[in-house]
Amino acid sequence: MMNRDRHEQEISVNQNSKEGSRNKSITPNKRPSRARGTEAVTGKCKICGSNSWDTDAVRGETICAECGYVAAENMIDPGAEWTNHSGSEDRSRVGAPTTLTLSDKGLSTHISKSDLTSGAAARHGMSGKNLREWRRRQRVDQRSKTRDSRSRNLTTAMQFIRDNGDLPPQIEQEAANLYRHAMKEGIVTGRSIRGVTAACVYIAARQAEIPRRIEVIAKAFDMVTEVEEKELKRTIRLVARKMNTHHITGPEEYFEKFHSDLELPPYVLGDTRDLWDKVSQNMVWQGKKPSGIAGCILYKASQNSNSPRTQKEVCEVSGISEVTLRGLLKILNQMLSE
Repeated sequence: MMNRDRHEQEISVNQNSKEGSRNKSITPNKRPSRARGTEAVTGKCKICGSNSWDTDAVRGETICAECGYVAAENMIDPGAEWTNHSGSEDRSRVGAPTTLTLSDKGLSTHISKSDLTSGAAARHGMSGKNLREWRRRQRVDQRSKTRDSRSRNLTTAMQFIRDNGDLPPQIEQEAANLYRHAMKEGIVTGRSIRGVTAACVYIAARQAEIPRRIEVIAKAFDMVTEVEEKELKRTIRLVARKMNTHHITGPEEYFEKFHSDLELPPYVLGDTRDLWDKVSQNMVWQGKKPSGIAGCILYKASQNSNSPRTQKEVCEVSGISEVTLRGLLKILNQMLSE
């Protein structure tokens, strides 16, 4: 009877040890190997003269490995915070990257107006007195960032580029960088911020080979009068000359956009490129508007397909008159007949 009890006890002990080993095997690591990087202590220990140091990354202390002397405490961790509460694999929390489309490059804090509405105050449990106090702080914070005229103008310009540029994020960065260089060169002085930002957006789009006509840029930046459009063209030439950003546009840059706007079949785009390859080397096109030439070539290709487009539809997309389109068609037909 006693031998049977001892045997059962040994079996239970073995099972507990196996369960304990299983639990230990699935215990997660406390921190990754690159968790923290505190400042280290160099030199010899003041007490025992040893050169071996142990760093406690959790407590921020450096201790002598021989005598236990605490050489440094409350050390600053210059690395990223590796405590992520979202459950994702990347546990770094270093904030958003800098961006040129913000006047302060996104490095300063910001009190959002959306958090200071009556509905947001009710969600956050703020009283009316606290809401008024935070609104006052928001105004003081905003004024402190734009105390000088240069900062205020830069804030307005970056807002124009973000709201009216209609560009991909990377091209927005290029437009913002162009404006900052133009401001250093003194181009903005004596000119409207709206006009210089529109010129920078146009040049950035042209360098990236994104088709943008001057008329479209002028309309996006609310420069619809003839005087404002002429001023925009002069500003574009000035910025391009000062910044050395000359880029010659060609009709082929407008084919895809005009083809998409006219909702033509895919094979028409291939026919348009083939037609342009036949006549592109002719010097008669020199001095002609690239968007007008693109509209003319695309109109000719659509007429040879099963989905023709009218001259009015093509002129609305390419930004030329029907008289100009017919004149370009005469030149194109002469080239094809020869």
